Amino acid sequence: MTLLDELGYMLTDPLMQRALVAALLVGLTAPIVGTYLVQRKLSLLGDGIGHVALTGVALGWLVGAGMGLVPQDALAIPGAVIAAVIGSVAIELVRERGQTSGDVALALLFYGGIAGGVLLIGIAGGSQANLMTYLFGSISTVTLADLVLTTVLAVIVLAVGLGLRAALFTVSQDEEFAIASGLPVRFLNIAIAVVAALTVTVAMRVVGLLLVSALMIVPVAVAQLVTRSFSRTMAVAAVVGVTVCVVGLSITYWYNWSPGATIVVLAILTYGLVAAIRPLVVRRRTPHDPHPDIPDDVQVAGTPRPHGTAATASAAGEDDPCSA
Repeated sequence: MTLLDELGYMLTDPLMQRALVAALLVGLTAPIVGTYLVQRKLSLLGDGIGHVALTGVALGWLVGAGMGLVPQDALAIPGAVIAAVIGSVAIELVRERGQTSGDVALALLFYGGIAGGVLLIGIAGGSQANLMTYLFGSISTVTLADLVLTTVLAVIVLAVGLGLRAALFTVSQDEEFAIASGLPVRFLNIAIAVVAALTVTVAMRVVGLLLVSALMIVPVAVAQLVTRSFSRTMAVAAVVGVTVCVVGLSITYWYNWSPGATIVVLAILTYGLVAAIRPLVVRRRTPHDPHPDIPDDVQVAGTPRPHGTAATASAAGEDDPCSA
């Protein structure tokens, strides 16, 4: 069987079709939300929400067992959505009111979420094997109902993340300026927290709750190596996220590897490769400056200002890191 035949067989497999669509949605949404979290210096928020979502998964199991539902985890994703949204809004309100520091609040999410999830899923009759599929992802658990719910959540995340991009960027970049500008800062902060929670639940089936934060942050870190503007960073991060998700999931079709771990390792390898190549490319493209002590935007008397230079591009706002 040739490689093309194997690819064709993979693409006609209903299980892989559902998993690939889910991976595409995860790879697209996670970096978009992650761009705002990196801008706000809340890179670990997704990890904390993932732990809280685990408690929601266990609650879904518990309710499903009490109702006699088959399968027992039919309410796992709705439970994760509710718990993640409540947890993310709570942490945002705590951060806003300054009742405790951000790292302490995240620690409460980490430990309380993971402990509550393990305890409740045991009470619901689940096993550690069931828990592992949510912690690290499993393509075999993606059902048609899961895919429909994942698609709805992904559309909501994209609508908020892209539709309110300018306002969300302003709040993420400078909250005091946003307040002075008359923006609804509390609403926008809660919106970022909610879409982060929805992103965690979207990615739960593919990369798992413990690794979703990496998929939200690492593609953004890759994009920041090659871009300077906010909008370009978001676009490149989304491309990187989709690529590593689809490629990583395809690899697990032929090898019995964890899909979440494979996707995250690919993302980290991509970051290492880009970080290694970037200095070589920059050194080759950047001409030697004969007067490094003179700023580029200072025009020497009698010397015409060149057109098409970095100064011109900067004036046009093409490489403005703060442009949304």
